[in-house]
Amino acid sequence: MKNTNKVAVVFTGGTISMKIDPRISAAIPALSSEEIMSMVTNIDKYADIEIVNFDRIPGPHMTPQKMMDLAKLVKKLISREDITGVVITHGTDSLEETAYLLDLTINSEKPIIVVGAMRNSSELGYDGSSNLSAAICTAISKQAKNKGVLIVMNNELNAASEVTKTHTLALDTFKSMEFGPLGIVDNDEVIFYRDITKHSHIQTEKIEVNVDLIKTAVGMDSRLIKFCVDSGSKGIVIEAMGRGNIPPQMVEGIKYALDNNVIVVMVSRCPMGRVLDTYGYEGAGRSLRNLGVILGGNLPGQKARIKLMLALSVTNAREKVKEIFEKDFYK
Repeated sequence: MKNTNKVAVVFTGGTISMKIDPRISAAIPALSSEEIMSMVTNIDKYADIEIVNFDRIPGPHMTPQKMMDLAKLVKKLISREDITGVVITHGTDSLEETAYLLDLTINSEKPIIVVGAMRNSSELGYDGSSNLSAAICTAISKQAKNKGVLIVMNNELNAASEVTKTHTLALDTFKSMEFGPLGIVDNDEVIFYRDITKHSHIQTEKIEVNVDLIKTAVGMDSRLIKFCVDSGSKGIVIEAMGRGNIPPQMVEGIKYALDNNVIVVMVSRCPMGRVLDTYGYEGAGRSLRNLGVILGGNLPGQKARIKLMLALSVTNAREKVKEIFEKDFYK
């Protein structure tokens, strides 16, 4: 009997496609998409697979423009009536950023799943095939509809808007630390335990790449901020301390950026919790927000940067960018 489910599996590279090159004794992208799929045994019982070769690069080689090209491809695939869902293989170093960009730019009820591996195919316990099979099971699940972009790793389902890579080595590296996973894949069955109530979308086919990310630490001054502004930055994300506070020596740089019409978004370097204008001393959240700094909710810096890149492709008006970031989290 022919499967009624058809899943497009888009291959972009990453550890899932790597094996050890004996000449250098290190892992490099080497496996073809067909070789990877051959390790996903019995998947034909669940779905017909359409292989789509997008790229074969490691995670750090991904770029914002490549992400946008991938988004355009996924939109075309997901619009086809014969496609049940789309799975994207990806390097884990930048997986959460690509997944979040796809989540923001694609509005579809069909499941879109991003998946990777923490061990290459030359290592014992290669997790690529099991992760990929779980991702395909999720892509054909009716329960996965209208969930936005999901990351499936280690048999856990996480939302692209919530998940981050937390460990350099562990198989369960991708975690939604604040809220926990949406669900699990158990015995090839997809089970959801909770849903997402707020979902952001930014309609755009472009991306503004001149956006920088600066992490705050004790004693830092304004040099990096001013360098970014003078180098042509259109937006800057500041990973501030705690609730959203910076050393007072950085305030001059924030004013310099805002005076030069550079949008500044502030998030926290803490792995959990949102920023808020709770404190009123120099360099604290209240004074920064009064200057014109936009609060980025509970996003980590790398995701806030992706969101700002997309927002600036639509508008460079501070009030409109502020609405994009703050409408779901602040009064």
